[in-house]
Amino acid sequence: MIAQDGPRAAKYTIVGAGAIGGTLAVHLDAAGVPVQLVDADPAHVDAIRRNGLVLMTPDGATTARIPVYGLDDAPAPLGRVILATKALATESASAWIAERLPPDGFVASLQNGLNEPVIAAHVGPERTVAAFVDLFADVIEPGVIKDGGHGAMALGEFSGGASDRVRELAADLSHWGSPVVTDNVDGYLWSKLSFGAMLTATSLADDDMSSVIDRHRPVMLELSREVADVAAHEGIRLEAFDAFEPGAFARQAASETTEAAFDALVAWLSTQSKTRSGIWRDIAVRKRPTEVPVHYGPVIARAESAGMAVPALTALVESILRLERGEDEMSEGLLVRLAGAVAQ
Repeated sequence: MIAQDGPRAAKYTIVGAGAIGGTLAVHLDAAGVPVQLVDADPAHVDAIRRNGLVLMTPDGATTARIPVYGLDDAPAPLGRVILATKALATESASAWIAERLPPDGFVASLQNGLNEPVIAAHVGPERTVAAFVDLFADVIEPGVIKDGGHGAMALGEFSGGASDRVRELAADLSHWGSPVVTDNVDGYLWSKLSFGAMLTATSLADDDMSSVIDRHRPVMLELSREVADVAAHEGIRLEAFDAFEPGAFARQAASETTEAAFDALVAWLSTQSKTRSGIWRDIAVRKRPTEVPVHYGPVIARAESAGMAVPALTALVESILRLERGEDEMSEGLLVRLAGAVAQ
């Protein structure tokens, strides 16, 4: 078993040692930044304690000897926390962290979805850092993560603007990529939801993301646009990241611009070592509920409050739920059905 360092040895505590949290932990450790992990999965915790945390990349495997704890034996206070759990666990994780967070600590949500308001409700807006990350990785077995390559990251204060602590966090995470410090993290988060709606829809079929998006461009475009419409109503300016250029998919974009953007997006996705979405893996491999209702529930709720129709997004969430319940099987037909729901 790997010796566990004392509670004050770590500069950051990552709560959630899965695909995102585990990948970032290995890079922080490689940069010489002291980090410790907390995870709720006993098998994952035990594997990391025995064998280290293994990160598999196209360039080879790296094993990091990082202190790891379960929920029951985690040290306190936690100090600076990077929250990397599934969005489904944000509420319970935030409550758990709040009991262990010192007055000068903070929580940065390196998760998928709009989690900052939930975190802030537990720890306070002044101790909440807004964050966006586009990271392609999967936990393939306890203690082992397959990294699909670097993406984009943006950091800012939940209350607005930047700060020394945000700039320091960005510098510490620079071994993984090139984090952007910005006052428009919301623009990145909503842009990711717009792109993510396409990736989520690929999980309806048992095929690679790039291929499914390419074959079903019209419904993919409508999904992306519905999210963008709600963001625009909320006064949020979408930001481009990686190969996703939101302006090229907007309703006012010229058709040739949109088609060229689809070509570039499909080509980029085809180069990624991670070919299927995490949503697909949750349904097809892990047989567990997905984050989809938590990701898109707030978007649909805001649309309803504004009197906006989002038929594609609503039908997509219901289709994912039907797959989770075993009422449907993955097939191209589900995407055809989704397109039909939009046309009604």
